[in-house]
Amino acid sequence: MNNPTIGGCCQCSESSSPFHLAHSRRSFIRNGAAFAAALGAANLSPFQALGADGTPPAWFLDEWNPDERFLVWGQPLRIQPILMYATPQPREMTSWRSWGGVLSDASAAEETERISKELQALKSKAEFHLEIAPVQKVKTPEETAAILTGEFDAVLLYPASGSGRLLQACVAPDRDALIFVRHRSGPVYYWYEALSTVYLCSDKESSNQEPPRLGKTHVDDVVVDDCEDVLWRLRALYGVKNLKNSAIVALGGVWGKYAGDAPEIARKQWGMNIIEIGYDAIEPRIQQTLADHARMARAEKQASRYLAMPGVALETDRPFVVNAFVLYELIKELMAENNAPAFTIKECMSTIIPMAKTTACLSLSLLNDEGLLAFCESDFVVIPAGTLLRHIVNAPVFLHNSTFPHKGVVTCAHCSAPRRMNGDRYEPVRILTHEESDYGAAPKVEIPIGQQVTFIDPEYTKGRWVGMRGNVEDNPFLPICRSQQDVRIQGNWKKLLHEARDSHWLMAYGDYLNEIGYAARKLGLRWENISDEA
Repeated sequence: MNNPTIGGCCQCSESSSPFHLAHSRRSFIRNGAAFAAALGAANLSPFQALGADGTPPAWFLDEWNPDERFLVWGQPLRIQPILMYATPQPREMTSWRSWGGVLSDASAAEETERISKELQALKSKAEFHLEIAPVQKVKTPEETAAILTGEFDAVLLYPASGSGRLLQACVAPDRDALIFVRHRSGPVYYWYEALSTVYLCSDKESSNQEPPRLGKTHVDDVVVDDCEDVLWRLRALYGVKNLKNSAIVALGGVWGKYAGDAPEIARKQWGMNIIEIGYDAIEPRIQQTLADHARMARAEKQASRYLAMPGVALETDRPFVVNAFVLYELIKELMAENNAPAFTIKECMSTIIPMAKTTACLSLSLLNDEGLLAFCESDFVVIPAGTLLRHIVNAPVFLHNSTFPHKGVVTCAHCSAPRRMNGDRYEPVRILTHEESDYGAAPKVEIPIGQQVTFIDPEYTKGRWVGMRGNVEDNPFLPICRSQQDVRIQGNWKKLLHEARDSHWLMAYGDYLNEIGYAARKLGLRWENISDEA
C-alpha cells in the first residue's frame, strides 16, 4: 500500500496519547504528566483527554513553527487478538483429527508466539495510534466470553482449529472482527478450508436462506497469510472510529452543497459534534487582535518566516499574509476553547474578508499543514468523507471543486490547498490573491508531476461514495481557484461523465482505495471504485 505519511513505532511512549506526533517536540517533555494521565481517558475528545481542566496542551497555542513534525491525533484503535484451537485425542479406527497444524497445547503455544511477533512487527509499521492487547488462547466458548468483556474496538481472530460454535463465540456482535487464516505463512488452519458464506456475509445473493452465522462479519473481513492486508484494514477501522463522534467548529454556520440535509445527517449518522459559532462572536476578537501590537508583531514575525521558506513566492500584498497568521491563531483559539481538532468556515468568500482584512485561504492551509483539519465552505456533504480520509492517510486532505472530465483528465481546484500533503515535505507555493475576490492571500500549491492521488466523490447525502485514483499531469494557471491540478484518472473515467455535479471532492496523496472501500462498508455506505473495476 502506497502510504506517503511520516510514521513512527507505536510502541514509543508518545503513542499513549490521543495526540501522537511522529517526532518528539519540546512540549512532549513539558506536558508529560498530561499525556500519561490520558492513558485512562476513554471516549473523550483529544483535547479533553489531555488536560484535567478540559483544555488542550500548552504547545497547541505555541507560535507557528514550520520545523515541527506533523501532528497525528485521534483516539487509538484497540485490538484484541484471539487464537482459537482444539486438542482432539486419538481414537482407534475413526476419523478423530481435523485439518490443521495447531491441534495441541504445545503447537498453540508456538502459534501464540508467532502471532505475537507478527503483530509486534505490524504495530511498528502503523503510522496511526494502534493498541494491541496480548494474544489470548481459547478452546471453549466460556473462555471466549470472559475475553469479550474487555475494552477493545475489534477482535483479530486466528481460528486455527475448533468448532463452528467456538468460532461464533469469538465474534462479538457489537464490535468488528477480522479473521486471519494461514495457508503458507505458518501451520495451515482448519478454517482456511471451512470458512464460507454459511458463516460470512457476501455481496452476492445466495440460495442459502439462513442468516450468516457470524452476523455482520463479511468475506472482506477475512485475510489469508498477508499481515499487510491486516494493516490496511486496521487503518480503515481507525478512520471509522475517529470519524464517529468527532468534534468540529463551524464558523458562520453549516450547509450542504446541493444537499441541505447534510449537516443533520452528519450529526445523526456519524455522531459528529458540530459546534456552530456565529461571526458576531469572532468579529470583536478579530478587531481587538488587529489592534494588539504584540500579537501583530508575532504575526509579522511568523509571516516573515513563512515567506523565507524555500519554494515560497509572494505575489500579493504582504499585509494579507500577516493578517492570515492573525486569523490562523484566532481559529486555533476557537478550536481549543471548544475541544475540537477540526474547523470549517462558511461564507469564507464574503463575510470574513472585511473583518480579517484578508481571506481565510492561507490560514486554512496552515492549519492543515500543522496536522489539524480545516475545511472551507462548511459543506457537510464532504466533510465526513474528509474527516475519515484524514485519519486513514494521517496526512492533510484537499477539499476542491472538480470539472467536467474529458479524455481521462479532470481539473481539481480550490484556494486553500495544504502544502504538506505527504505529512512532511512542503510543496512549492505561490501566494496570490484569492481568485474570485482578487484580495487576500491564497496558496497556489504545485503538486509534483506524476504524484499519485486518491479521490472520494460523495453523492450528496444518498449514501453512495465514488472513488478513484489518478496521477497529476500539470499545475496550470487558469483563471479559476488558485491551487489547480490536471489529473489523469486511472480506470473507467467515462463513468465520471455521469458523476459530474460540480460538487466537492476530497484528494489525498497515495492509494487508499482499499481502506476507503472497507471503511465505507463499515459505515453502511455504497462504495463504487471506478479505478479497480473488473
